[in-house]
Amino acid sequence: MKYIRQRVLAAFAILALAISGCSTHETADTIFINGTVYTVDETNPKVEAVAVKDGMIQAVGNLQDILKFQGDETKVVDLNGMTMTPGFIESHAHMMGVGYNKLEIDLMYVKTYDELVEKVAEAVEKAEPGDWITGRGWHQDKWIEKPDNMVKGFQTHEKLSAVSPDNPVWLRHASGHAAFGNAKAMELAGVNNLSIESLQGEVEGGEIIKDDLGNPTGIFTERAEGIIGKLVPQETEERAEQALELAIQECLRLGITSFHDAGSGQAYVDRLLRFKEQGRLKIRTYTMLTGTQPELLKEWADKGPMIDPDHQVTVRAFKLHTDGALGSRGAWLLEEYSDRPGHFGHETVPMERVGQVALMALESGFQLCSHAIGDRANQEVLDQYEMAFNKFPDLNPKDQRFRIEHAQHLSLDDIARFGEMNVIAAMQAIHMSSDRPWAIDRLGERRIVEGAYVWQKLMEADATVANGTDAPVEPLDPLPSFYASIARKTLQGTPEGGYEADQAMTRAQALKSYTLDGAYAEFEEDFKGSIEVGKAADFTVFDKDIMTIPEMEILNTKAMMTVVGGEIVYEGK
Repeated sequence: MKYIRQRVLAAFAILALAISGCSTHETADTIFINGTVYTVDETNPKVEAVAVKDGMIQAVGNLQDILKFQGDETKVVDLNGMTMTPGFIESHAHMMGVGYNKLEIDLMYVKTYDELVEKVAEAVEKAEPGDWITGRGWHQDKWIEKPDNMVKGFQTHEKLSAVSPDNPVWLRHASGHAAFGNAKAMELAGVNNLSIESLQGEVEGGEIIKDDLGNPTGIFTERAEGIIGKLVPQETEERAEQALELAIQECLRLGITSFHDAGSGQAYVDRLLRFKEQGRLKIRTYTMLTGTQPELLKEWADKGPMIDPDHQVTVRAFKLHTDGALGSRGAWLLEEYSDRPGHFGHETVPMERVGQVALMALESGFQLCSHAIGDRANQEVLDQYEMAFNKFPDLNPKDQRFRIEHAQHLSLDDIARFGEMNVIAAMQAIHMSSDRPWAIDRLGERRIVEGAYVWQKLMEADATVANGTDAPVEPLDPLPSFYASIARKTLQGTPEGGYEADQAMTRAQALKSYTLDGAYAEFEEDFKGSIEVGKAADFTVFDKDIMTIPEMEILNTKAMMTVVGGEIVYEGK
């Protein structure tokens, strides 16, 4: 009897402890209930509800478990059956470009050269004579109708110049790797038949496109853009702040909680810090310092990375720009372009410089991110990375997380090297959707099949693939890129079965590429990127279940709520 009584007392004690434990749960600030929650946590991939305390995830689980964290002051957010994921991370885009796109002529959606000319004519009517007309977003390979007069795959300036005789016009290509100027802009820059002839149409790392008679067509590629670009009036800080504000709001509207800016200067960093201090920076930012300013990289290398304990403004990467884009035939290839014999693209930064910056990054604790699209550019950059790692045998290359931005077209021999050196492939799946229909003309079928947009081959080589859009090259909306990741089709749903379908991501891989892999690419995977206890309460809520709906419906899905640090910073209608 004594033994039984002891067991009963012990049982009551355990029950009392259990009840006490439940009653002493620290109440949550907010709980999110009645949703489908995809956590990107392999051990607990799908839950019903989430509790948040002090901006961090307090608990995840089923509804009954999470309701235990509800107190008198707890805000209850009913998701009404919507789908929650970790906050989407844009791993490669251009913040100020996104903002300025809303302040200039947006040419992303023009479908013909004539439509582009019409937009410029409208802008000229509102401008004073002599004012610069600027814009971005045109892409001749996406036009549904090509102009009659084309030189080396591009339109010529005559129609543009006719509608803007007194206003210099400068229109950047969607890729950022070419620009289109009118006669007035070329006149101001001193570009004419004679100057072109003396330059043979080429400048170091770029080209001034000319016709058979040596006349400039108005197209400037790669570094040649600077000939006219340097004349465009500098932006004011007031306008820059306006652009940043617009870009932040666009991120929040689209469910983006973190943003990797792919190449900016000190003024941008200072602007971010000012916005943070003023409470206007509602997202988390990770900045790559532009390699176009060597003195800037040296200055930061001397003082080291800026890692924000608040996880809002971190500066920990250098960005180099080693070749051009396929659209402008500037991507640097091992073999000549299929549609332009004898042309191999451009090396826009000497490879010796890549090696120097790689060593400087390793010495100072910075990540190096190198733009490389063509297979030769990727190979040469990997060679420079390997050389730098070999000079620091005590450093584990896998800990450095160097990146290649885009990695669109790879030689078969180089794919495994991404995994071996833990070089992150920061790729934008939407580029496959937009570019693949015409990229085959640039590369030919063999090179496309073997090494273009090879996400599965990279992941099978144990490489991390981080997703994004390269906005404003493409629209900032992550869902078309998510769709392209799994469908490998155009946004019109073609072709049936997708392009090189064996390289498509699963939906789980695509979600991870936009969340946890993006966090890993900025050394933040222990802080964000998945819905786990102890991580930041950064969430994106969609009106449809992107993990189960038919793939075309993904393009009609909207972000209905964006949460950063537990705060609802955007709600859709």
